Amino acid sequence: MTEISDRPIVIGVAGGSGSGKTSVTRAICDRFEDKSVLVIEQDFYYKDQSELPFEERLRTNYDHPFAFDNDLLIAHLKQLLKHEPIKKPVYDFKRHTRSEETMAIEPKEVIIVEGILILEDQRLVDMMDIKVFVDTDADLRIIRRLLRDINERGRTIDSVIEQYLTVVRPMHLQFIEPTKRYADIIIPEGGENHVAIDLMATKVETILQKKQKNL
Repeated sequence: MTEISDRPIVIGVAGGSGSGKTSVTRAICDRFEDKSVLVIEQDFYYKDQSELPFEERLRTNYDHPFAFDNDLLIAHLKQLLKHEPIKKPVYDFKRHTRSEETMAIEPKEVIIVEGILILEDQRLVDMMDIKVFVDTDADLRIIRRLLRDINERGRTIDSVIEQYLTVVRPMHLQFIEPTKRYADIIIPEGGENHVAIDLMATKVETILQKKQKNL
């Protein structure tokens, strides 16, 4: 069994769609370029929908907890905490289902789990050493989501706006916003908040130093 002192550090980075979670994650990774950092995106763990007709896949509510295969995510995290490699799934957002491809991932010293609903599942929360919520105004979030879905996922402006009004915003208020109370750190304005990121990086450094002393 892996000793506690040898266990990787798990950092959860949550927040609404377009809040700047990825920017915060990248900023943390940049601070530890000489360390071993691994990022696990919850978006990669949407449930497989290959057995459903394409028209039915289009109706999937991707902002609801039921859309995620958290059982697989948790199983993979447990493997990584035991220093075992995993095969991370890949999600095809144009086909609205899981790709047949997987990514070979090796365990690392720091694991960042990023996603809109990672603080909604208590099993995931219990595995995290540091829990972060990126808190950004709704107008910025919708603009960022609009640009991402059009440029990266082949969506139209009308479809993104309709999805935001009918699904994204209601789900944010019902499921995502309430998880803020589980966060150890709340970061306003995402990756632009250098003070908060510096404080987080210092905390991670302290944990890593304690680990090294216990080895």
